[in-house]
Amino acid sequence: MFFRYQGTAFDRHFLPRLTTKEVAAMPKDDVLLILPVGAVEQHGPHMPVFTDTLIGEAMLAEAFEHLPEDSPIWLLPSVSYGKSTEHIGHPGTITLSAKTLMAVLEDIAASLARSGFRKLLLFNTHGGNAELLGMMAREIRIATGLEVYRLDPGAVGYSDLFIDDEEKACGIHAGDVETSLVMAVCPDWVDAELAPREMPRFPDSRSFSFRSRSFAWVMDDISRSGIAGDATKATAERGEAMLKKAGPLLAEALMGIAKFEMDSLKNG
Repeated sequence: MFFRYQGTAFDRHFLPRLTTKEVAAMPKDDVLLILPVGAVEQHGPHMPVFTDTLIGEAMLAEAFEHLPEDSPIWLLPSVSYGKSTEHIGHPGTITLSAKTLMAVLEDIAASLARSGFRKLLLFNTHGGNAELLGMMAREIRIATGLEVYRLDPGAVGYSDLFIDDEEKACGIHAGDVETSLVMAVCPDWVDAELAPREMPRFPDSRSFSFRSRSFAWVMDDISRSGIAGDATKATAERGEAMLKKAGPLLAEALMGIAKFEMDSLKNG
């Protein structure tokens, strides 16, 4: 089970545990700060509204267990609220507007820059944040001079071996993957007896597809239950296996970002 504020990530690499003098004295040239950005939104009848933020913190906690003890990678507190406007009208959903989330990210980044940091990673675990964070990474780069990186944990392929093709295509919200992960992390937060199965009929053609974001949708357009996927297949054992696979893959990605220098992109 995942315990917040325990483990390597929170014991040794959680920036807010330091005093202001310790932060001031820290050599910052090689430091990568990770800002998890999640959501508080409906995840069907069986899952907590804190799912996205919880999964992000649990994945990072696992990743930090695979980092060298002296790695210059530090964790910031999560931005728990995201842009969840596609879930408006579902009880428990707490959403920020795009403008509000943009302003929050700008203010956090400006504060980090004033403290002397150089590198910031936006670690996203909510699909509704993705396009906004991609845009804001560049805006923050321009406004603050920080090197800004983006990472969605799904990009490392931690779930590929554990789910079938239908889930890969349609399981975008509260299905097998997310339900299994929460079962592994906080089993008492999931009511498996209420877990539904609902697969949206997404179009898929060269000119018009869900994956290429050819159309805008809200959750009520694609689902009656509030989920997209098959939560009935979820197990805590599969969730634990996914976390164990994600940990070293994410650690490798984090180390690669920490070592990367923007100046290396230019020839000469």
